[in-house]
Amino acid sequence: METGKDRTTEEGKTTSKGRKIWAEIWQYKWLYFWILMAAVFCAVMYFWQGASQAIDFASGYLIELSLSVDNLFVFLLIFISFGISEHAQHKVLNYGIAGTIVLRFVFIFLGISLINRFEWLLWVFGALLVFSGAKMFKPDDEDDDPRDGILYRIIAKFMPMSEDFEGEKFVVTNDGTNYDKKSLVSKKAKKLFTPLAVVMVLLIFSDIIFAIDSVPAVISMTRDMFIVYTSNMFAIMGLRQLFFLLEHMHEKFQYVRYGVAVILIFTGVKMLLDIFDIHIHNLISIAVILVILIASIIISVIVSKRAMKKDKADRMEQKVEIEEAFDEAEKEGKL
Repeated sequence: METGKDRTTEEGKTTSKGRKIWAEIWQYKWLYFWILMAAVFCAVMYFWQGASQAIDFASGYLIELSLSVDNLFVFLLIFISFGISEHAQHKVLNYGIAGTIVLRFVFIFLGISLINRFEWLLWVFGALLVFSGAKMFKPDDEDDDPRDGILYRIIAKFMPMSEDFEGEKFVVTNDGTNYDKKSLVSKKAKKLFTPLAVVMVLLIFSDIIFAIDSVPAVISMTRDMFIVYTSNMFAIMGLRQLFFLLEHMHEKFQYVRYGVAVILIFTGVKMLLDIFDIHIHNLISIAVILVILIASIIISVIVSKRAMKKDKADRMEQKVEIEEAFDEAEKEGKL
């Protein structure tokens, strides 16, 4: 028979669990805010410019947001490799996103200008998207370390650098002992860049590489510079919160990158078909992108749950084996 105390305890647990779930949902409020702002802007485009422009914006935004996931996995790898604290990650991401906003404008302006002038570049961009998507199906080497990369080694060799991190500082004074001994120019420099500054450079550089894929993908939907840039900006503004969502749940989203790969291939094929006057309507593109993203998320969640159940079953089996071994040892008088 359930007592009043038991009911109170159970209700307390339920309330506590509900508060915990709500707290987890609420911590990503800014991600929801920017998604809502993108939806509002899309509605404004509908009443201001018409349905066609609104659909172009929505398709560009969805592509950019979905492709951002793969770039954020790269950010996560860099932060983990360098052991960057969560508070310092906030600072680096803020500066990195600011740099992304400027660089993205340059890439979009150049990309649209070049395609309008040289139509044959559609072949190049389309093939690049298909190749990039296919390459993402190749498993990454988990032992890859950004510090082993050519860019980091060049920076570390020819930039005045401190030997270790200095809190959340990007630049520190050279006191004659804190410089990187491997650098060729650090010893005589008055100011030194910290490894945190190098991390920020790596983030911006990775976004440049990412833009080579993402900008042509959005351009495959429309060549209207205003729509391409605004769809990019709304997606980028939510990147910071999207990053921390992936940081806490990246193991559950392990198959989303393959969905992103399929989206890249799809947009590349769409761009190549445009050359032959075979046009896939952007409403169809939006539907395809949403289906691929949702499917990859569902598959990721299902696989991760099965893996957790298997891991739990394995631990229980090991526990039983250990207990049986102890019981047998006791019977034989070994304990």
